[in-house]
Amino acid sequence: MKLITFSHQNKTRIGAVVDGYIVDSSGCKSIPAQMIDFLAAGNGALAAMRELIARGSGVRIPLSDVSIAAPVPRPGKYLAISLNYADHIAETGRERPEYPSFFTKQSTCVIGHGTAIQRPKVSDKLDYEGELAFVIGRRCRHVPVDKAREVIAGFTIANDVSVRDWQMHAPTMMVGKSFDTCGPLGPWLVTADELPDPHNLSIKTWVDDELRQNANTSQMLFNCYEMVAYLSQAMTLEPGDVISTGTPAGVGVKMKPRGYLRPGQTVRIEIEGIGILSNPVIAEPEAVF
Repeated sequence: MKLITFSHQNKTRIGAVVDGYIVDSSGCKSIPAQMIDFLAAGNGALAAMRELIARGSGVRIPLSDVSIAAPVPRPGKYLAISLNYADHIAETGRERPEYPSFFTKQSTCVIGHGTAIQRPKVSDKLDYEGELAFVIGRRCRHVPVDKAREVIAGFTIANDVSVRDWQMHAPTMMVGKSFDTCGPLGPWLVTADELPDPHNLSIKTWVDDELRQNANTSQMLFNCYEMVAYLSQAMTLEPGDVISTGTPAGVGVKMKPRGYLRPGQTVRIEIEGIGILSNPVIAEPEAVF
């Protein structure tokens, strides 16, 4: 299934995407209205959504009539790994890490498909990073690698937008990775059963019509299951937590001349089996207190 969080007629809820339409689940009492609650409800909620689709019941809304939010608009944790593709490590001149190297993105940076990325007033060094992301489906700790797939609810696309000069203000990189609108996710969450091998997917990033990144998730140094096993040794992972799996070569900061994002451009990321995440770039609006 393709699970989606969307807004229609001033109401935000979840549903499933089928043939260009959204099956609106708001009329089904056994299906929670928010994605984190839906994931926490487990197999019962998934079965109810599948039944709703199979019956052909429920309101169907054209995708073109809704505003698409991030699948998980406010994840409890948003963790992202750095230096996870050999070609990206090579373009940065860094050494291959011995352990997975994670940083956090604050949940207030998250936006959905179609929402504008804002180039901040304080920097013109705004960059893209096309990535596969996955979402945790159940509370877990100390998950072995061979069981990790069982705790992943599904997969989505992430753009780890980065303000490069602010990223270097501290070793954690957190502030430069967490500016408002610097966390596009979407357009939906593809359940794990529809992607039997997340480690063999084409991933491409365009800025306008220019192809900037072209890779395959098979090139990751640490795969999704190894990330779950590693992180869950340290912390409890919970439904709705987002983990982004790193970016391949082709980021703007390493282009000559630099390929930083400018207002008026559009970033489009496509991952095989998931879809396309697209976001325009605008200048940060005037502050409203």
